[in-house]
Amino acid sequence: MNADIDVDVRPEHPLSWQAIAANGLLRGTMKPISAVLLRTTASLVVANRIIELGGRLPGLVPPTVSIEQESFGACSGEWVRGSGQPDSDLQELDESKVVLYLHGGGYFICSPVTHRPITWRLSAVTQRPVLALDYRQGPQHKLAESLADALDAYRALLDRGFAPEGIVLAGDSAGGHLALAMLLSLRDNGLPLPAAAICLSPWADLSDERKTANRWADPLLPAGRVEWMARRWTEGLDNRDPLVSPVFGDYTGLPPLMIVTSTTEVLREEAHRVAERARANGVPVRYEEWRKMPHVFALMADILPEARLVFPNMGRFVEAVEAAAKAAGGEVAA
Repeated sequence: MNADIDVDVRPEHPLSWQAIAANGLLRGTMKPISAVLLRTTASLVVANRIIELGGRLPGLVPPTVSIEQESFGACSGEWVRGSGQPDSDLQELDESKVVLYLHGGGYFICSPVTHRPITWRLSAVTQRPVLALDYRQGPQHKLAESLADALDAYRALLDRGFAPEGIVLAGDSAGGHLALAMLLSLRDNGLPLPAAAICLSPWADLSDERKTANRWADPLLPAGRVEWMARRWTEGLDNRDPLVSPVFGDYTGLPPLMIVTSTTEVLREEAHRVAERARANGVPVRYEEWRKMPHVFALMADILPEARLVFPNMGRFVEAVEAAAKAAGGEVAA
């Protein structure tokens, strides 16, 4: 198996001054603010509005990026193209392939708009358009509706002529959870699987297990609030069902995974457990564990050098999946 697909990567370079500053700032501001806001339905609505306003500030994408709105059944989304525009020094995109991106935010906050710093870069390094899905979220919607939206969007891509081996799933945090749940659901229902999936800081364990790892080390996520959100989101469900907590899933037959996390994340342990479980089930996993990075640090690529370095790794992973498929006799690959 290609070393870019099945490998552990733990960068050891010195922490940038930007990362040190960001960790301190997040620990002193966003973490205590999150501990206050993530407590009631009303406060979640306030948090969502604040984040949405921040996400709409200018400068999140360069002028060479194109964004086009899209709708899929009960939800909407946006096509993000990170190259192929006039005066761009990036290569043209392969419009026969696509990344289906599922944003994070604990299933309560954020949207494709807030995650454009990830989606446009992901489009550029994979040389394909990204469809960022604005799936239904809480508190007014349930997990089953979020999953239904993601599956509907995937089926819509197939109906539009995208070959499954030309589709890559990607997501961060709750979106990483949704990507894993999608893979399990697609396989269990006998539907064609995508070429690969990329999960950034996936929230994979929504069970009632207390999150002890990095409980105090995480510079952004308050562990108690993550546990509270999990209880809210899984109310009335079996929280050890693999579609609810993918960390308990059987990954047999699934395509290659790329999992990115940090040594100090509250969610680090469950991301590592998914990687170990998938490998035990015969799935190649590129597992990247970066030193002392914030949760979903790729979202901070405008300011963190480490975050900018992780995107070429995603591109190499997708390229390696494509090469492996061609070597195995696949005519159309990721």
